[in-house]
Amino acid sequence: MQKSPITKYRPFPVIDLPDRKWPNNVISKAPIWCSVDLRDGNQALAIPMNIDEKLELFQTLVDIGFKQIEVGFPSASDTEFAFCRKLIEENLIPDDVVIQVLVQSREHLIRRTFEAIAGAKQAIVHLYNSTNPLQRRVTFDMSKEQIKNIAVTGTQLVKDLISSVPNTKIFFQYSPESFSDTELEFSLDVCNAVVDIWQPNDEDKIILNLPGTVELATPNVHADQIEWMCRNIKEREKVIVSLHTHNDRGTGVAATELALMAGADRVEGTLFGNGERTGNLDIMVVALNMYSQGINTGLDFSNLKKIREIYERCTRMDVHDRHPYGGDLVFTAFSGSHQDAIKKGVDKMDKADGALWQVPYLAIDPSDIGRTYKAIIRINSQSGKGGVAYIMENEFGFEMPKSMQPEFGAIVNQIADKSSSELSAEQVNEAFQKEYVNRQTPLKLNYYDVDKENMDQNYVTLSADIDFQKSNKKITGNGNGPIAAFVDGLEKVGIKNFRLLKFREHSISSGSKAAAAAYIEIERSSDKKNFWGVGVDTNIELAGLKALVSAYNRSVTK
Repeated sequence: MQKSPITKYRPFPVIDLPDRKWPNNVISKAPIWCSVDLRDGNQALAIPMNIDEKLELFQTLVDIGFKQIEVGFPSASDTEFAFCRKLIEENLIPDDVVIQVLVQSREHLIRRTFEAIAGAKQAIVHLYNSTNPLQRRVTFDMSKEQIKNIAVTGTQLVKDLISSVPNTKIFFQYSPESFSDTELEFSLDVCNAVVDIWQPNDEDKIILNLPGTVELATPNVHADQIEWMCRNIKEREKVIVSLHTHNDRGTGVAATELALMAGADRVEGTLFGNGERTGNLDIMVVALNMYSQGINTGLDFSNLKKIREIYERCTRMDVHDRHPYGGDLVFTAFSGSHQDAIKKGVDKMDKADGALWQVPYLAIDPSDIGRTYKAIIRINSQSGKGGVAYIMENEFGFEMPKSMQPEFGAIVNQIADKSSSELSAEQVNEAFQKEYVNRQTPLKLNYYDVDKENMDQNYVTLSADIDFQKSNKKITGNGNGPIAAFVDGLEKVGIKNFRLLKFREHSISSGSKAAAAAYIEIERSSDKKNFWGVGVDTNIELAGLKALVSAYNRSVTK
């Protein structure tokens, strides 16, 4: 990073709007919502969704209540085109849902887009081209007039092609891409030119989408930009001003909320904020923020857990533990004082229908979105999956692998649920030892010896004495280490029905008598289920073998 003076960057210019009105406004109603999960969200995935995954997510968006859904960029690829045709030809679009398709302002792409939407009851054609000075100079090497002409020419072609789809009601949306970094006067000039071509009316309004393609300033600057445009745009009463913020500065939600206060009518975004770089606006967060203020949003997140499961499966993305509303830990208080306040708040809540929600630390009732708050496990001010892992590490030295933590957390929760009481740290450790550590039935390791003559060649021979189902056996195996050699020996006597997945180890105390903990995950061959085992011993090699035996024994008994 540069030291002072910093010359690589400069402050974003403020907007000349001394009589701005938005700071005194409040959000009192929901905007028009448009999901762009299937297009903007999809293009940001390392592995884009296939047609079946897009269809499942489309149906989920419909179930949530979205009436406008951007289904793709059909002129960009055969998959995008095929998905659009599938929705139309198989009558998968509800009558009250309008699909939206994105297209660059280029003639052959616009014509291909109209082929994609032919037969739909209604569709929004979303035209865009970049307008900001950096792209004008670096990407296109074009003047302002040339850039404006791209927008105007594309708009005229969209208008001309409406007659080619006589059974489809066409709505039009224009985006000056990178509006957030375009001179306001030029954005206005381009948008007004587009309005002139389209000639909207009160019944057939034009959508002007003003995207914060890259978030470059504080949210109040974006609000100023939107208020300025709302004041100056031609025929404002015939224009739907739409927002499309990104999250480069981490304030996409705030920018959207302030821009709604500044006069915007419509919001585009994605579930859980999926999108390029740091993501798009999280439309779920904005909607639930409004809900927490008593606003009916028209979107149903009452089963947020299921929505999240579908989202994670279709996108292969994970929702962070601390993600607003949807994260695993957002309704979990690790602090004992927080838990105490929440518990007292819940106990004293007015249970009557329509009663005001008033519980410390919880902005909304978790049950409204299918979540729960359980202040059952309370271990030195820690609880829940993360709390259990924290205590096992800090109290007993076990650094559980991340993928093991949910499994053990569920086991602890079951114990707590059955007892309907808090669990001490000792009780949690007792459950851990019983479930995972040094299990010896039906397989027990009595003795082993490793011939390490070929260690330099990553090759060892292991001989072991084991008990299996109360029968004693002698086994010998070879491998690139003791664990691999032990597995080979088990396989030779017909015991192996698994494959190794993960292995890690660490010391759990200091000094000459330090114990070692080893963790092994295996996959059972018969049904592909995974099982963790833990081994503890002062001999790190033996700890690994014990972990394998524990994992195997768990796979046999479960």
